[in-house]
Amino acid sequence: MMAMDRIRAAAPPTAVVAGLIAVTVGVTSSAALIFTAAKAAGADSREISSWMLALSVGMACTGIGLSVRYRAPVVIAWSTPGAALLITSLNGVSMAQAVGAFVFSGLLILASGVTGWFARAMDRIPVPMAAALLAGVLLQFGTGLFTTMHSSFAVAFPMFVAYLLGRRLLPRYAVLLALAAGIVATVFTGGWHAERVRLSVATPVFVTPEFDWKVLISVGVPLFVVTMASQNLPGVAVLRGAGYDVPVSPLMTWTGAANLLLAPFGAYGLNLAAITAAICTSETAHPDRRKRYIAAVWAAVFYLCVGVLGATVASLLDAMPHPLVLGIAGIGLLATVTSSLATALSDAASREAAVVTFLATASGVTLLGIGSAFWGLLAGVLTSVILSAGGKQRKPDAPAPPGERRQGATERTRMTA
Repeated sequence: MMAMDRIRAAAPPTAVVAGLIAVTVGVTSSAALIFTAAKAAGADSREISSWMLALSVGMACTGIGLSVRYRAPVVIAWSTPGAALLITSLNGVSMAQAVGAFVFSGLLILASGVTGWFARAMDRIPVPMAAALLAGVLLQFGTGLFTTMHSSFAVAFPMFVAYLLGRRLLPRYAVLLALAAGIVATVFTGGWHAERVRLSVATPVFVTPEFDWKVLISVGVPLFVVTMASQNLPGVAVLRGAGYDVPVSPLMTWTGAANLLLAPFGAYGLNLAAITAAICTSETAHPDRRKRYIAAVWAAVFYLCVGVLGATVASLLDAMPHPLVLGIAGIGLLATVTSSLATALSDAASREAAVVTFLATASGVTLLGIGSAFWGLLAGVLTSVILSAGGKQRKPDAPAPPGERRQGATERTRMTA
């Protein structure tokens, strides 16, 4: 009887299910992005599975440790926007140089935690501008979802419709429904390469980092900014909103240290989860708020299982038809694009700088071998500095009161006459 009580305490059904749902949503919505990002750096199947293993081990160890330490559902995830950034930034970059950028980004995250300057550093980059940077990076995925319909309408359109119905009826499972619809569509239309699927255990592949200043600036710095602004900030907000007053600096320190340690094996970005964390912090995870951390622990355990079978996951993604990969990647990021654009345009005072950041980043411009994410951020900062020179931010002209408008119109009529 005592054994059963211990099992129930360690594995409450609601907490286990919440952890499983969180991992399922996380993997199905973004694993394809990691696969594509690794391919962009020239990774082979062994290196792709090593990326999955390194990320999952880092997420599991930090997630379990921090959740148990603070008795709070601290869910650690890989950076989905970071993976999207890498897809557009790693073309022409060697694997060693990419790993060097991962090490540099992890070092910056670690430093932000150790020194406690996370909040101060992020204050230097307005949240709307960081959101605009992310939206610019993700723009091609949003448009890619619909351009895929041109050549693969029978696959992309059913996925889109399933996603919309899911958002209306079962929001938590919308991405899963879209994936299921895509799988059914591709089974009928063909394109699967079942011979590529294999059941195997992932093995770590060490890559000696190479530090190229151009890659550090064009990949490492934007990766750090996107991870901190679009993942860690909302991750902290989710915990705070659920009533968990967890100190932020230790979270940054441990995720940064894990990122730095595992970067040579492919861990490009470990950070606080936001969307999946919301699943583990809700009442459905456990009726007792003090015990919801168990859901985060189980999420970490399930992520570890995904990592161990990283080679199988990689081979499954390799066997998928390309339209299915593009479709699920675009659908999985629709919510992120929506929230990023909303945040970017929320503040009238910084709206123009945010729009400049968004357009410059989305342009894909490359100067001096440095990608558009850095130049977009630089263009936004320059716009903000010039428009706010002298401490007075230029604001849009406010409409004149009705009486003044009538008076002005009368005077203009007289002048014309």
